[in-house]
Amino acid sequence: MARRPTLKDISELAGVSEMTASRVLRGKGEASPVTRDRVLEAAQKVGYVPNRIAGSLSSKSVDLVGVVVPSISSFVFAEVLTGLSNILKTTAMQPVFGVSDYDLKTEEAVIREMLSWQPKGLVVAGLEHTDTARKMMENAGIPIVEIMDVDGDPVDLAVGVSHRRAGYETGKAILARGYKNLGFIGTKYPLDHRAAKRFEGFQQALSEAGVTLADQEFFSGGSTLLLGRELTEKLLRRSPKIEMIYYSSDTMSCGGLMHCVMNGISVPDQLAIAGFNGLDLRYGMPMLTATMNAYRFEIGKKAAQLILEHEQSDYRAVRQVVEFKPDIEYGDTL
Repeated sequence: MARRPTLKDISELAGVSEMTASRVLRGKGEASPVTRDRVLEAAQKVGYVPNRIAGSLSSKSVDLVGVVVPSISSFVFAEVLTGLSNILKTTAMQPVFGVSDYDLKTEEAVIREMLSWQPKGLVVAGLEHTDTARKMMENAGIPIVEIMDVDGDPVDLAVGVSHRRAGYETGKAILARGYKNLGFIGTKYPLDHRAAKRFEGFQQALSEAGVTLADQEFFSGGSTLLLGRELTEKLLRRSPKIEMIYYSSDTMSCGGLMHCVMNGISVPDQLAIAGFNGLDLRYGMPMLTATMNAYRFEIGKKAAQLILEHEQSDYRAVRQVVEFKPDIEYGDTL
């Protein structure tokens, strides 16, 4: 379907009147379980989004840009939102934020709510979504910008870095420094698809060199300095001969560095450390940890610029990908 699905589309597909379809979708009035299921199935099939702008505004959009991110407590997404806001504040548009907490079903619900207000554009972190969420975005009729990642098939516009390449290039750089006994520590597994892709790229680099990862530690929660310390201690207690640890984030690697400082472990002589994201937090550490800059602020700015560039009443997806290519920053720990 090349246009935004309407209530009429739902009623025809379900074989009911528009009034009945409307009642079911609004949760008002009586309808048999069979009728209700037919209407809801039809709505899900075409990615129907209700229009909450009533009366004379029903065919127009509002000056809002929906933004869906996994977290607003993370340094990573705070910088993305700052970049996006810096561009939009020069216009009449206002960003409206929703949080998915790395859960695709939650993300689907947030996207549905965002699109129901008919915003001028939608920004969503990542390329992985439920089928229903993807269908809603495909039929939204507005610019959709998926940010942070380019390893996949975007709905429309995508701005980010290749996380597989980032992990791969970091692995190559680590091996080039002569490290062979390697460990990995990651958080938000398996929900953080971007971190998982970096790990895949890292493992690919090791495999090509005939190196096997000595040990690894995964944690399903978020990244914190304390957790970085704790998991580093746990990994080294189990595998004391590890000479280098690659972390899924700079927050974790900085926590790992603090464990080393507190326990007299010389970095990088006894243990080398590297993370990802290029966070400013690194500059407050005793040593500058190795990393890759993920261009968070720039990604936010570019996402907003693409929405402004493609804003039009008869918008159709243009399938454009903007990739930033980070280089490794060795700092003092690699």
